[in-house]
Amino acid sequence: MEHMKSLEDIKNIKVDQERLIHASTHEEILKGTTTDVYFLRTMDILREMNLESEIVTAEIFARKPGIFAGVQEVINMLKDKNVEVWSVDEGESFDSKETLIRIKGPYSEFGIFETAILGSLASASGWATASREVKEACGDKTFLCFGARHVHPAVAPVMERAAVIGGATGVSCVLASKLLGIEASGTLPHAAMLIAGDTLEVAKVYDKVMPESHKRTVLVDTFKDEVEESLRIAQALGERLYGVRLDTPSERGGVTPQLVNELRHKLNFSGYDHVKIFVSGGLTPEKIRILRDAGADSFGVGSYISGASAIDMTMDIKEVNDKPVAKRGRIPGLVENKKLKRVL
Repeated sequence: MEHMKSLEDIKNIKVDQERLIHASTHEEILKGTTTDVYFLRTMDILREMNLESEIVTAEIFARKPGIFAGVQEVINMLKDKNVEVWSVDEGESFDSKETLIRIKGPYSEFGIFETAILGSLASASGWATASREVKEACGDKTFLCFGARHVHPAVAPVMERAAVIGGATGVSCVLASKLLGIEASGTLPHAAMLIAGDTLEVAKVYDKVMPESHKRTVLVDTFKDEVEESLRIAQALGERLYGVRLDTPSERGGVTPQLVNELRHKLNFSGYDHVKIFVSGGLTPEKIRILRDAGADSFGVGSYISGASAIDMTMDIKEVNDKPVAKRGRIPGLVENKKLKRVL
C-alpha cells in the first residue's frame, strides 16, 4: 500500500465527520495518516536536499524494563517496504535501554511510521508486562483477561492478545480469541441472574444448553450468601459443575480471603471438592496472592492489565550510510543485543 510522503498528501485525506467509530482503520494506519505531522515535514525537507533515500539504521529501546509485545503489527506495517528488520521475540523480558528492534533502509521507506510503531509497541508491552506480574502472583494457578470493557473497543483485541503474551490463560473478547486461535472464555454475567430472578434456575438451563465439553462455572453472588448459593448449585449440578465464580462488589467488601476459605472448606465438607473457585473483581497481584493462599483456583483480571501504563519507546537513528551517528547524550553506532533476530 502506498503511504503518505509529503505534507501535500494531507490535503487528499478525506474524513467523514459522520464516521461511526473514531478509531483509525487498518488502511489509515498503513497509509501513515496516524503519523506525527513533523515526519511529513521532514520528508519534504530531505527531498529538497536529495537526502530522502539515505540508508539509515534506526534502533528502538524502552525507557524501563518489561515484557515485549506488539512486534507482529510492526512487521505488518513494514513487510512491503524496502527495509531490513531485526527484533527481539514477543514475550521476551527486556531491560531499560536494551535494543528491541533495528530497522535498516531508505528513510523514506519507514520514517513516517515511527509514531505508529512506537505506539503499538508501547501499549502492547505495557499490557503484557502487567499480565506477567499477574502470572507471577498466580503461581501455579491460572487467570483470564477480562479487560476489554475498560478500553476502547478498537484496541480491546490488541490488549487481550498482549495479555496472553504476558501469561494469561485465556481472554473474554471474541475477536481477540479469534486472533489468538483459542476459544473465548467466560462464565455468565449478573444480567442473566437478574433477568431470570433465580441463580439456580439459570444454572439448570445453563447446564442444559451448553455442550458437554463446556466447563460449567456459575456466578454465585447475585442474590444469596455466596456459600449458600454455591452449595445449592453444586447439589443441583453435581459432577457437572466445574466451578463457581465470586465477584462480590466493593459495596459488600469485595471477595475476601475469609470468604474464599469458608467456601472451600464447606464445599469440601459437602463432597464437592471437585468444584473450583474462580475469583474476579478489581484484582491486583497483591490481592491475588492473598486469595490464592486462601484457596482460590483461578482469577479473572481486568483493570489491572487494561489500565497499565504504556512503556515509553524511543527510536534513534544510529547510522547514516553505515556511519555511526547520535544526538548529544547518546552513544553513536549500533547497540548490539544477542536476542535480536532477522524478521524482515
